[in-house]
Amino acid sequence: MKIVLLDTGTMGNDIDFSSLDTLGECVKYHNTQPDEVPERIKDADAVIINKVLLNESVLQYAKNLKLICVFAIGYNNIDIEYCKKRGIKVRNVPGYCVESVCQHTFAILFALLEKLRYYDDFVKNGEYTKSGLANHLGKPFFEISGKKWGIIGMGAIGRAVADCAAAFGAEVCYSSISGAIREEKYENVPFDTLLRESDIISVHAPLNEKTINLIGGEELKKMKKTAYIVNVGRGAIIDEAALAVAINNGEIAGAALDVYTEEPPVADSPILSIKDSERIVYTPHIAWASVEARQRCVDMTAENVKAFIEGKSLNDVWE
Repeated sequence: MKIVLLDTGTMGNDIDFSSLDTLGECVKYHNTQPDEVPERIKDADAVIINKVLLNESVLQYAKNLKLICVFAIGYNNIDIEYCKKRGIKVRNVPGYCVESVCQHTFAILFALLEKLRYYDDFVKNGEYTKSGLANHLGKPFFEISGKKWGIIGMGAIGRAVADCAAAFGAEVCYSSISGAIREEKYENVPFDTLLRESDIISVHAPLNEKTINLIGGEELKKMKKTAYIVNVGRGAIIDEAALAVAINNGEIAGAALDVYTEEPPVADSPILSIKDSERIVYTPHIAWASVEARQRCVDMTAENVKAFIEGKSLNDVWE
């Protein structure tokens, strides 16, 4: 079994890959450019990726390919229809990063909501010492308790965030973008209601035909001027140009972003044009990436490969 890993660099240098190494001839590449993919996968039995694009134009060269595993929950970088036609199994690792993404959701929200950059700088640059006061209240911040928190994407991560938000005293609601009706302990409200009534909105949905550009200029205008939005789902769920306009014009209070339409964003991306740095917090797509979550991701992927080798039942991502 030849197993080719195309972008191990995206998993960091502190992760143990030995659970995969024991399963066959394991060839690892730190990173793979698009034009390098066909040559690297041409004789692979299994390919493991994180962010590399696998579409028909490159997969057609992989004549021996039987399995694709992705170091992620999302798999929109894989040509699923072509894999179905070829009979190539595709497996993701749902659930590996619930705790990490939930934690990061609150980390970037608190950085935004409590103006932590401002207060940290105030102490570090000596202004606190010079003030002579025991406390400094230069920037007001507010409690989550009593606020309405709207969840977009009530999967495992959305539920974890909802539970934490409720523990802080927020009134939690969600909107089912897919239209699926499940029994949840939180109120399911129309999307328009969620936009208009929420003080905090967090996005945890996958990117698909129903969620791409889900939140554009018109949707942002419906939000409260005092509302914050956090996106740890997929960048293209929010129209970045519209979001920049909304923040620059004071239509919403601010945003915390871990994901982007293009990763990394180009230098002139509208999302990098927001003038008031206190109203935007960025992180470079790391919500999923605690040490524990990355190791779980690798080990769960190894279990997927092992199950395939042993002929065990292996559901595809679309099943």
